[in-house]
Amino acid sequence: MSNAPLMPKATAVWLVDNTALTFDQVAEFTKMHPLEVRAIADGDAAQGIKGMDPISTGQLSREEIERGEADPDYRLKLGESKVMLPEAKKKKGPRYTPVSRRHERPSAILWLVRNHSELKDSQIMRLVGTTKTTIASVRDRTHWNASTLTPMDPVTLGLCSQIELDFEVQRAAKEKPAKQEYGGATLLPASETTRKEAEQEVAATTEKQRDDMNVDAVFAKLKNIGGTKKAEDQ
Repeated sequence: MSNAPLMPKATAVWLVDNTALTFDQVAEFTKMHPLEVRAIADGDAAQGIKGMDPISTGQLSREEIERGEADPDYRLKLGESKVMLPEAKKKKGPRYTPVSRRHERPSAILWLVRNHSELKDSQIMRLVGTTKTTIASVRDRTHWNASTLTPMDPVTLGLCSQIELDFEVQRAAKEKPAKQEYGGATLLPASETTRKEAEQEVAATTEKQRDDMNVDAVFAKLKNIGGTKKAEDQ
């Protein structure tokens, strides 16, 4: 339930014309300034506005008005309205940027592109209230004012808050896949090292046996050559 009645100024006009409530009581009920209520009573304000009966809409009762008229210090209590208003739907779209700040958006885009390259175009659009075409032109240096653009923090320019910027940066960091960094050489498992050592020992033993066989073969050949030579001399 709202703290102010529907159509406060029209309600104030009706209360001034149809009740003996004080200006302060009417001002407190309609959330207006007492001087504005006095101006309505004097005919200097709300000219041409038709008064709206708060009793017919269920925002005030006749008994509540009578209590206020009997006690100038009494403050009227707003009743539950019989008129149901639809909830205002939040429009989705780019952030509204004041006209005086719009020429600074390309500088903010350039700052975001350089310092937070992980941000998507849709996130930049939410932060500074721009279009994808403008972001592409700033990134590709095809913007009409690209030669004079200077990177400027959008928070400093007042285009977004630091909390909003941090939120979008953290969100982009979570969505970006983590890079696998080289962690340096690691030790092999014990099974691998033990197996390699066993293979090396077998290979060394085989090589040694092969060498021993080669040496024996050489000596045997030399003996044969020596025996043949003696037989020829005799």
